[in-house]
Amino acid sequence: MNRVSAAFGSIVFFFLAPGTVAGLVPWWISGWTAQPSALGGEPVRMAGVALISAGLIVLIDSFRRFAMEGLGTPAPVLPTKHLVVSGWYRHVRNPMYVAVISLILGQALLFADVRLLAYAAMVWFAFHVVVTQYEEPTLRQTFGEDYEVYCRAVGRWRPRAAPWQPKS
Repeated sequence: MNRVSAAFGSIVFFFLAPGTVAGLVPWWISGWTAQPSALGGEPVRMAGVALISAGLIVLIDSFRRFAMEGLGTPAPVLPTKHLVVSGWYRHVRNPMYVAVISLILGQALLFADVRLLAYAAMVWFAFHVVVTQYEEPTLRQTFGEDYEVYCRAVGRWRPRAAPWQPKS
């Protein structure tokens, strides 16, 4: 797969997967209507905006890296040719999933909707199952020792403060 087709596939998948999970479904749940906040009003809503903003930045950058560096997409049917371990991947193994959860949690805070908090927990659980039961075994099989070294250095969900530096 070349960079153009990887970029196109990644853009399509971006709108299908995270667009649905972190956009369409939260809209169905909340109507993107702000409820009265029981947690502290505007500062909590601003924290929600910060989580949404950070999530979008990480998600877009991670998708770009899959296409440009990995020469593939996040879609399992069109995987990357190369293991992507740069950018946010130097801090956490699953920045896309962390970003999607950030987007949902941000909306929960922005709209003061506890249903979105419950939805975020369900989505995280689903992500955890997919990662541990499918993605990690597949990556181990595909990338072998390179992936093992990466896993020992970078956490699955908890980000490293200092970026990991792969040995050349």
